[in-house]
Amino acid sequence: MIEFKNFTFQYRSLGTPTLKNINLSIQSGEKVLIAGPSGSGKSTLGHCLNGLIPFSYSGEITGELQINNIEPHKASIFDISSHVSTILQDQDGQFVGLSVGEDVAFREENSNVTVDIMKQNVKTALKKVNMENHICKSPQELSGGLKQRASLAGIIMSEAPILLFDEPLANLDPASGRSAMELISSVHEKSNKTIVVIEHRIEDVLAEKFDKIIIIDNGIIAASGTPAELILDGSLRRFGLREPLYIETLRHAGVDLKELDVLDIYSLNSPNVKENIDNWIENVKPKVLSYDEKILEIKDLTFSYNKKDNIIKNINFDLYKGEIISLLGNNGAGKSTLSKVITGICKNSKGTISYKGENIDSWSIRKRGQEIGYVMQNPNHMITQETLLDEVSFGLKLRGYKKDEILEKAENTLKICGLHAFRNWPITALSYGQKKRLSIATILALDPSILILDEPTAGQDYKHYLEFMQFIESLSKTGLSIIFITHDMHLALEYSNRAIVLSNGEIIRDDTVSSVLSHAEILEQANLKKISVSTLAGVLDIDEKLMLETFINYDHREMV
Repeated sequence: MIEFKNFTFQYRSLGTPTLKNINLSIQSGEKVLIAGPSGSGKSTLGHCLNGLIPFSYSGEITGELQINNIEPHKASIFDISSHVSTILQDQDGQFVGLSVGEDVAFREENSNVTVDIMKQNVKTALKKVNMENHICKSPQELSGGLKQRASLAGIIMSEAPILLFDEPLANLDPASGRSAMELISSVHEKSNKTIVVIEHRIEDVLAEKFDKIIIIDNGIIAASGTPAELILDGSLRRFGLREPLYIETLRHAGVDLKELDVLDIYSLNSPNVKENIDNWIENVKPKVLSYDEKILEIKDLTFSYNKKDNIIKNINFDLYKGEIISLLGNNGAGKSTLSKVITGICKNSKGTISYKGENIDSWSIRKRGQEIGYVMQNPNHMITQETLLDEVSFGLKLRGYKKDEILEKAENTLKICGLHAFRNWPITALSYGQKKRLSIATILALDPSILILDEPTAGQDYKHYLEFMQFIESLSKTGLSIIFITHDMHLALEYSNRAIVLSNGEIIRDDTVSSVLSHAEILEQANLKKISVSTLAGVLDIDEKLMLETFINYDHREMV
C-alpha cells in the first residue's frame, strides 16, 4: 500500500535533507505507529504521504514513493486525498467549515451526497466522538481537545483506504485519548483500512494493538519491529521515547522482561514479579516537601463569558513559592479559562486574586505579565517573529534590556530549551513540538515569579520532555512557582507537588497527585485515566496509592 525506495527529501529553505534514504513498506490493512524524537522527520514523512510535500512545502525529492500505486508528488493534492485522509498535527490548519457540522460534512458535500444522508452521517460521526452537542459551534470556539475530536469525526467520514493520524492525542484529556485510540482501532477492524499513526504518547497508543513500530531518528529509519520486540531490545528508550510506565516500573524493580508477555499487563500476576515489586517498594524512601511562603491566593473566583453561564465557579486555592501544581480535568472543564483570569486576559466577575498579599484585580495585563508568565496551549497563538532568536529577543526588547543582555539571555534560554542549534532558522521550518518549546523559551527569558504552562509537553518526545522538566524542577528550587495545565498524567505524577482537579468549572479535589490518581470516582468525574502503574498495582494486589508514591519517589531519571 505504501512503499519508499531510497527516498530523500530536502526542504528548499534548509541546507541538509530532513529525510535520508528512506526504505519502507507498509502492507494493505496494517496498523503502524511512526515514532521518534521531536524534529526527527516524522511529520515530514507524513507530509510526503498526504501530498503536503511538495504541494504546500517545496523542496527536492530523490528516490521513489508509491501510495496505492500512485506517485503522490507527480499527482495532484486532490488525487492524493482520495487515497490518504489525514488528521493534521496543527489543529488550526485542519478546519474549512464555519461550524463543526459543516466541517465534518465537507467531504460528502464535495462528493454530492444528498443532504438528508449527509446530515445523518455527520450526526453519526459526531456521536462516535461525543461531539453531537457541538454541531453548530464554530471550530474556533472549541478547546484544543474538542477540536481534535471534531477532526476525528471528519476522518471517520472518509472513504480513503489509508488513514494518517499526525499526533491525534496531543490535546485530548486522558479518557478522551483512550476513546480516540479505541475509535481508531474500531475503524481499522471494521474497514481493514491501512492506519498510520504518528504519536509520542506510547503508553496510550500501545493500549491498542499495532502491527509494527517504525522509529525515525535524524531523518533515517533507526529501528523497526513489533511493539514487543522494540520494548525488549530497549529501542524506544534508546531513541528518546518513553515506554509504558508499567514497563518502567518492572525495570525499576529489577524484573526480567524476557520471560514475560510485556504487552499484556494482566498476564504479569506472578509470584516472582510481585516479590520484586514488594522489595522495590520497601527500599524506596519517601520524600517530604513543605512550602510556607504563599505567593498567590485565589478566593471565590467566578467567571462568565456571557454574564449568565459561569465557566469557572467559586475557585479557591493557594500557590506557594517554589511549588509546582497541576490543573487536571476533562476538556472544557475550565482549566485554560482559569489561567486567563489569573493573568488578566479575562476579568473575573466575582472573587479576588492576591499576589504576595496584594489584591491584583485592578492590575493591567502588562503589569501582571511582569510577575505571571503564561504560555498558551497553541504556540501559533504566541509566535510573531520570523526567526527563533528574534522571537525570544522580542519580549526582552519591550522590557528595555540592552542589546548585549538580550543576545546573552536569548541564546542561554534557547540552549536550555534545546533550540540553540536552530536559533537562526525560520520558525515556519519547525515542527509543532519545537514551536511549543520556542513559546516556552520566550516566556522563560523574561524571568517571571509564577509560570503558567498550558500543555507544556504536548508534542514533545521523552528526551526533550525529560530535559525540560528537569530544568523546570530546577527553576522551582530557585523559588519560581509553576502551574501546569495538563492532560499528561505522567507529568502530573512525577513533577507536581499537588493536583487541583476541575470538573464543570469547579474544584472537585485538591490533594497529592497519588491520592487523585488512585481515587476512582474523581478519575471518572474528571475524565482522567488510571495510569498503567495503578493497573499493575491492581493486578499484583498492591495498594495503588503506595505504588504511585513509590514510583514518584524513585529517581527514574537515572534509568534513562
